[in-house]
Amino acid sequence: MTTFVDRVELHAAAGNGGHGCASVHREKFKPLGGPDGGNGGRGGDVTLVVDQAVTTLLDYHHHPHRKATNGQPGAGDNRSGKDGQDLVLPVPDGTVVLDRDGNVLADLVGQGTTFVAGQGGRGGLGNAALASARRKAPGFALLGEPGESRDIVLELKTVADVALVGYPSAGKSSLISVLSAAKPKIADYPFTTLVPNLGVVTAGSTVFTVADVPGLIPGASQGRGLGLEFLRHVERCSVLVHVLDTATLESDRDPVSDLDIIEEELRQYGGLEDRPRIVVLNKIDIPDGQELAEMIRPELEARGYRVFEVSAIAHKGLNDLSYALAGIVAESRAAKPKEEATRVVIRPKAVDDAGFTVAPDDEGVYRVRGEKPERWVRQTDFSNDEAVGYLADRLNRLGVEDALMKAGARAGDAVAIGPEENAVVFDWEPTMMAGAEMLGRRGEDHRMEAPRPAEQRRRDREAERDEALRDFQGFEPFKH
Repeated sequence: MTTFVDRVELHAAAGNGGHGCASVHREKFKPLGGPDGGNGGRGGDVTLVVDQAVTTLLDYHHHPHRKATNGQPGAGDNRSGKDGQDLVLPVPDGTVVLDRDGNVLADLVGQGTTFVAGQGGRGGLGNAALASARRKAPGFALLGEPGESRDIVLELKTVADVALVGYPSAGKSSLISVLSAAKPKIADYPFTTLVPNLGVVTAGSTVFTVADVPGLIPGASQGRGLGLEFLRHVERCSVLVHVLDTATLESDRDPVSDLDIIEEELRQYGGLEDRPRIVVLNKIDIPDGQELAEMIRPELEARGYRVFEVSAIAHKGLNDLSYALAGIVAESRAAKPKEEATRVVIRPKAVDDAGFTVAPDDEGVYRVRGEKPERWVRQTDFSNDEAVGYLADRLNRLGVEDALMKAGARAGDAVAIGPEENAVVFDWEPTMMAGAEMLGRRGEDHRMEAPRPAEQRRRDREAERDEALRDFQGFEPFKH
């Protein structure tokens, strides 16, 4: 049964925004008291958060589809809908977020680091929020926006200071078990270690982590064995430790050739050339292992390696190794630049940036792209003529119609707003004014007007009576 997963594809869907409400306030003696439709609630976000208690991506391997809750629709009496609940997904420290093309979106290192994988949709405005001096009683509301859906890839790169690399059964698991309190599975056969093991080591005042990377073999960088699955776990380390078996029973192997093969695999993987190396000659408790270690040590030192002879079983040479690793880790930490306070970079838009673009495609369709027009289209209820007219007003004020004219569009040409896969397409009919002026007092309702005084109503009735009496020939109106 799979217990460790360090790469998954996650399908994250944020919540949709709730629709706004179109409502008119009603109460005794005031049946039409004005628009009172509330706004829809915001859809929930999908957020990744680093949690030190999580060490694997196994949960997302079994359940890759995650969705936040939707916002609730607005209601009458100016009641706004409830916001959707954000979905918080804990991930291990060192998780890298990529898109499906392999582009890095975020590198999550450090407890509490967050990344919004899916943005919740905005709630639609109710007709109370859409009311204005010109539009006193809107008979429509805006729809909620759909939440963002995204397919992302999560890769775990272990956050460790020291990485132990070497052939299977070289003694890496035994070494980490005696250097730290880690209890990895240990046995004398290849691929005992199927997951990276982490241990915490204290040497003097320095505390650092050691990772036991599963066995590398020739061809690991091309996918042979388990190496390709776990080479990513050495990328963040400060120092690489080659653990060489000086007591191997395989006749075609020796410590120096093992070192050369592993170094070639690391070179082909790339990105690790600048990491300092230490060589550990393990299993010197065996007489043949001690003799071989003494034979090859001068050659390794001539190559520039620091060499330590140890025995994980007999606990020999471990103290010197621990302090040497602590010194390298401390130097690496001191060399890293200090973290600066978070800076906010403000990039104002250009003065001539209209916020949208208009361009004809190969089929002669004029495509309008931009955040505002696309959002307005998503929020429009096209079954409501007044809502469509409101959209026309907004697009006209934004300058879309002028841009279409400049681009060469003519009456009857097809215009598409939005991305190609789900654009809204219509035949363009140019106008000289916004939709509200064309349709005349749209959104106003004479029933919402205040009643006239009684004296004014009496005079109006008398004027209507006098007008009717004038139809009779020779009749003189009453004198007041």
